[in-house]
Amino acid sequence: MSERPRERLIDQGADKLSVQELMAIILGRGIANESVTVTVQRLLSHFGGLKGVADASVEELMQVRGIGPAKATQIKATFELANRLAAAYGDKRPLVKKPEEVMDLVKGRLAGKKEEHFLALFLNTRGQEIKTVEISVGSLDASIVHPREVFREAMAASAASVVLAHNHPSGDPEPSAEDIQLTKRLVEVGELVGIEVLDHIIVGDNSFISLKRKGIF
Repeated sequence: MSERPRERLIDQGADKLSVQELMAIILGRGIANESVTVTVQRLLSHFGGLKGVADASVEELMQVRGIGPAKATQIKATFELANRLAAAYGDKRPLVKKPEEVMDLVKGRLAGKKEEHFLALFLNTRGQEIKTVEISVGSLDASIVHPREVFREAMAASAASVVLAHNHPSGDPEPSAEDIQLTKRLVEVGELVGIEVLDHIIVGDNSFISLKRKGIF
């Protein structure tokens, strides 16, 4: 995670920042002898990710070292604004039917990354995006994704289906054997829990591949 997220946001745009970097900007600064990035990592770890932080009360947030009343209320206010914005959109949420529509939603978060970022797009029964969650960030050539993380988030979002997406830092979107194996595993788990995996999009430099369209599953 960058130690200068404000500068990255100005130079590259908010959509290029990770969850940790965005949280660091919201919190502003850390505590004595500790950077804000460490506080953010502790916060996300304590609540098991962004969803847990969003659901936590002010009192629960303040139980985390480095989070006092000011930071706790900043966090709650930020998520409440997001909730109200989502409510204002209502049925205007993006409809996801084609790989190209998935690509439009994720390219800003995946294109040009030096590490693999694995995202899950959770959809409602109408095929509209509920939210997109970053499941993992891997090394330059690998990303570890556990089905329980994907479907725990999916169930928390009351998703009817999910679309997977990740990038290849090499720029070549051709799926690896590991990509195919992981996809098939997630499809199988999705069938067991009743949440269909609709597709897996791999993003390269200037192109992408749909594993569903490619006939992988």
